[in-house]
Amino acid sequence: MSTIFFTGFPGFLGRELLPRVLARSTSTRAVCLVQEKFRKVAEDAVASLERADETLRGRIELVAGDLTARDLGLGDRRDAIAREVREIYHLAAVYDLAVPREVGMAINVEGTRHLLDFAKRCDRLERHQYVSTCYVSGKYPGIFREQDLEVGQSFNNYYEETKYLAEVLVRDAAEAGMPTTVYRPAIVVGDSKTGATQKYDGPYFVIRYLLKQPEGFAVAPLAGDPHRTRLNVVPRDYVVDAIAYLSGEAKSLGKTYQLAAPRPATIADLVQRIGEATGRRLVTVRLPPDFARWALSNVKPVRRFLDMPGELVAYFVHPTFYTTHVAEEDLAGTGIAPTPLEDMLPQMVEFVKAHPEISSNAMI
Repeated sequence: MSTIFFTGFPGFLGRELLPRVLARSTSTRAVCLVQEKFRKVAEDAVASLERADETLRGRIELVAGDLTARDLGLGDRRDAIAREVREIYHLAAVYDLAVPREVGMAINVEGTRHLLDFAKRCDRLERHQYVSTCYVSGKYPGIFREQDLEVGQSFNNYYEETKYLAEVLVRDAAEAGMPTTVYRPAIVVGDSKTGATQKYDGPYFVIRYLLKQPEGFAVAPLAGDPHRTRLNVVPRDYVVDAIAYLSGEAKSLGKTYQLAAPRPATIADLVQRIGEATGRRLVTVRLPPDFARWALSNVKPVRRFLDMPGELVAYFVHPTFYTTHVAEEDLAGTGIAPTPLEDMLPQMVEFVKAHPEISSNAMI
């Protein structure tokens, strides 16, 4: 039986991607690296998957481990597992715009280094699938292509910086011969049909803020030039569909895919559409970006009412446009394409209304 080594289960993308990968062949099994503190959540997720698809029963093994440990926390089992692995999916990362540098370095950078060291022990390895982010671009002004990485960019936060440093390690390993494919999602929101998500970030912050205000008119503070800046948002099902398909294709080997919207909405249009979806007519107030960031980070009443991190402001004045030519070419004819954000907003709003208990906290 062929073995896949999988990190990032039962995370936001991993929970949906794993069964799709296993559906390719009933002779494939998965070994999922899971932090001990998330074991119960992972066990429940496996049970749910097995109930939905009996062919998955007994094919998902959870192993306690830790990316921050040199041996991935696998101890004596590391080499035995490595001898079986033919494919690796590395999704695990800390996704938190306010992550401290030491945490981001430990999980995103050193965790990736340790995973690559493990991959080098896998003598039967045929594919290494790595999930990065479009925002390895940092503050790069202008067009950022799939093949771009080290372009002298600076960064808005340690999440961007550490994901960039991790992808540099992955690219170095690929250039040394590791059979790698890199996937860079833009901002990922929930399911395009249901709006379901594990955590609230990106447009969800704006939705929650507007829903706090009385029906009718609502005040919407906007930083920078909202008619120029575009927010690149894609639904989870697009990202999962794309990775599930591309990772099974020989043509994807050695490529980097930016899983982003080819024509993202401007901030002005996005906020206006969110206002319509929440039933609010907006009164917009323009703010200097530095002031908006300072107020969100330092003025507690503002932070409490808006309930969004100061780090978010950077994405409302983001200067980068992402090309998607490689993904579009290799997905042509499959029907896999990102649903425009405006078509998802009603579902996202209804999901937020129905699930006020969900937070913006990352799994760490």
